[in-house]
Amino acid sequence: MPNRRYSARQKLGVILLDLPVYLWALRPALMAGREPRPWIYVKNRREHLVRADRGEGVACAWQWTSELHAPLVFPVLGRLLLRAALRNCPTALPGPGVLPAPTERPDVTFLIGHRGRDRLPHLLWTIRSIAGQIGISVECIVVEQGSEQTARDHLPGWVRYVHTPPPYEGMPYCRAWAFNVGARQARSPLLVLHDNDILVPETYAAELVRMHRRGYEIVNLKRLIFYLSEDHTREFFARHASFASRPLDSVMQNAGAGGSVAVDRDAYVALGGMDEAFVGWGGEDNEFWERALTRRVWPFGYLPMIHLWHPPQAGKRAVDGRGATTAELGDRRASIPVHNRIEELRSRSFGDPRRLDPAPVKGGFRLAANRVE
Repeated sequence: MPNRRYSARQKLGVILLDLPVYLWALRPALMAGREPRPWIYVKNRREHLVRADRGEGVACAWQWTSELHAPLVFPVLGRLLLRAALRNCPTALPGPGVLPAPTERPDVTFLIGHRGRDRLPHLLWTIRSIAGQIGISVECIVVEQGSEQTARDHLPGWVRYVHTPPPYEGMPYCRAWAFNVGARQARSPLLVLHDNDILVPETYAAELVRMHRRGYEIVNLKRLIFYLSEDHTREFFARHASFASRPLDSVMQNAGAGGSVAVDRDAYVALGGMDEAFVGWGGEDNEFWERALTRRVWPFGYLPMIHLWHPPQAGKRAVDGRGATTAELGDRRASIPVHNRIEELRSRSFGDPRRLDPAPVKGGFRLAANRVE
């Protein structure tokens, strides 16, 4: 856990102003009345949550992600919050021999991008949480973006594998390209753009399908993401330790399209997929979310997710010949009207599994001009 120090005044503020909210949110489910998940309403002071008009869930009425402050000051609050969330929404982790029922027409397709050996344990546990989904048929596609096929022989037989070697030496990981390649392979009408280090509750896919069948094209059910510490993650890998057995690194909210988000497949194509100009770390999820908001969106989260620790990502990398970072690219892309970006991306190559052309152009890397079928 990061070494953070808090003053007596900060601790007193949490006790007086935050603790009553947490005690209400953490009360036993039988006392929760008509609120089946009271824990979803915890927030920081001066933050505002918007309740869903129909059904449960809340949306964060601010732009960027934020950490819950009180669990940083008093870590026991984070552990109690995680226990309450898992009591309502357990995460199932069946053994490697437990396979989802095979189907030619799955209800949901999980798309996961991957690179390298370091994240292989994270990937395999993430897949186990997907295998634990109940009440719905799922498929999982892993797109490994690297010169070697490090994951292929370790994946369960029910997982579909796609290998996309980088088109040039030293190319940074491109999350957008991985998702676009996977979207071409998907057999279901609902895509889940999912990171390889996040465990999901057993009802996640079923809840996504329920909202999709109500007509929502973009579904974001994440309420809180619980970040395990380095030691806790290693203990989990070694001994399948309880998620709430140690203090958390942080509890994050308002992740938007980051981590995991579901998208109607036709809407994904109509939006132009992910922007493959974002080569390197960060920015592609925020840009996609801006375009996604032009569709019918369910932004009200009510499910927890668990993030497995890994070393920090490499710094934001140059993406064009002028040395622009992904943050600078994000600013440039944000200055273009959303509908213009959609039209531009629809005209570009969409998840071409063969290559990205490394020749720099305005706004990112040059892409072939063929459209998606």
